[in-house]
Amino acid sequence: MAIKSTEEYIDFFVNLNMGENVPLLSFVNNERMVLKQKLEYKNLEKEPIEKGIKILEDLVVEINKIGEKAVLEKYQKQT
Repeated sequence: MAIKSTEEYIDFFVNLNMGENVPLLSFVNNERMVLKQKLEYKNLEKEPIEKGIKILEDLVVEINKIGEKAVLEKYQKQT
């Protein structure tokens, strides 16, 4: 798994250039679901996947707390 931080997830989302069609929360929930499915694979290292899931779960909480726009602005300023 290449993404190791919240900033990298936000950067990845922004660079996908999906515009207004896909909200950040939907993207995060989809990514989290994909990672949880990957945990079932026996030949993949579990620790990076679990770290990614934790990052995404924290991001969901933050989006629900301060809103998608504020989260995007916060992490885009840090990169």
